[in-house]
Amino acid sequence: MTSFIAKSVTVLAACAALNASADTPAAKGPAAKNPVPPPAEPGALFDSIGATFDAGYDSRYYFRGLWFADNIMWSAFNLAVPILGGSGEDGVGALTWGIGGAYINTAGTPYPNGPGNKSASGFQYSEVDAITNLTYNAGWAKLGMQYQYYFYPDNYGGSMNGLPNAGSDPEFALKGAGELGWTVTVPIKSFNLYAGYYYDFRVNGQYISLGADYTFAVNDWLSIVPSFATGYGIDYYTGNGSAGTGLVGNAGQSLQNTPKTGFTHQLYTIAVPVKLTKAVTWTTYVALNHSDKLRAALNTTQNEFYWGTKLSFAF
Repeated sequence: MTSFIAKSVTVLAACAALNASADTPAAKGPAAKNPVPPPAEPGALFDSIGATFDAGYDSRYYFRGLWFADNIMWSAFNLAVPILGGSGEDGVGALTWGIGGAYINTAGTPYPNGPGNKSASGFQYSEVDAITNLTYNAGWAKLGMQYQYYFYPDNYGGSMNGLPNAGSDPEFALKGAGELGWTVTVPIKSFNLYAGYYYDFRVNGQYISLGADYTFAVNDWLSIVPSFATGYGIDYYTGNGSAGTGLVGNAGQSLQNTPKTGFTHQLYTIAVPVKLTKAVTWTTYVALNHSDKLRAALNTTQNEFYWGTKLSFAF
């Protein structure tokens, strides 16, 4: 009896060992070398699309050194679509297609309305912009090519009580203009250096921009960013071909003898971006615009302090 029980226990133990070894990968033979792959993720044309929406206010609106209006409200929406993925975390080799638009409108601009008289009502200025661009990350720099169209419902020089301020002027009475531009941004640690060249098809003018900024990171959510920008124009909205006097801001100065080529302005800015959430940033800035020789006869003042604020949303 004892021998039979002992033999039975031995047989059961052997069977258990065989069953256990049968569940090991080595015992499963060729099937273990070719496991069934998990179902593939659904494909998509693009891995991701970056969208940003910005809305802001500026006490004065200067664009490339030229004054246009006061107390402007504006909004802008942009999409960034990756065409080619970059390598590594720095995204070197990435190619991105961008498309966007902006709307600008004055909420009240005091404007020369007769000698020594400025009226806070009656002046209108609005602008609608559309832009598309390609940006390539070369590692040492980001290289861009863009086309932008500017549409001016109230004319380039604005209007007063529904009548164009510039009449039929060859530059400041325009309703729209398109330009082609090439840009380069070079990051050097906390520095960014900028340069751009733009050709305006409407007036056959050229504009060259240069700029730089530096980011002082106070903490994870607060920064201070001083910046500098300047521009050089070649037949670029100087008013030299205008029949009368200053048409945009300085209504008493003659424009016919103004230079057609030279520096437009120098712009000094201090911005304070505050990261409210991962997707929302609030930025306030103060700026000084110094009008150079291509803008001195057009702008109302040679040196102008102004400020602005905006909210930026990233999706």
